[in-house]
Amino acid sequence: MMNEMTVTRTSAADPHFKQLTEGLDRDLRVRYQPYLAKFDGFNQVDNSARVVIAYQEGQPVGCGCFRPTDDPATVEMKRMFVEPAARGLGVARQILQELEMWAIEEGYTGARLETGNRQPEAIALYQKSGYGPIDAYGPYVGLSTSVCLGKSLVL
Repeated sequence: MMNEMTVTRTSAADPHFKQLTEGLDRDLRVRYQPYLAKFDGFNQVDNSARVVIAYQEGQPVGCGCFRPTDDPATVEMKRMFVEPAARGLGVARQILQELEMWAIEEGYTGARLETGNRQPEAIALYQKSGYGPIDAYGPYVGLSTSVCLGKSLVL
């Protein structure tokens, strides 16, 4: 069991977020070569991103964020990652729940995301969390590796 697990809201400038997303990018390179070059540009986040970092005993073990979309009622979940040693312990679920609560607090009523077909653990997490298939959107239209999911955040 995890001890002293905390989830903290922060920004994209947080050095722990940068460190964790570097781990995410390494993981994606392994799973998606040669496709990754197409995805790299879509994975950038700016200062509009709301970032959550999970800490276990003071060490950063996972992250995620959301950003506004062209639909003023909907956010896009991005950059979800959990360090391999902390996987299977519910870290990603806690990060996702905190992101959803934050989005609701800011008045958003829906969330969407894109993950890849070589990330079955991510797809399972999102499905267990109430996300269902939606049409591919934006840069993911026509990408065979993309899995787009959405969820209502209305309580």
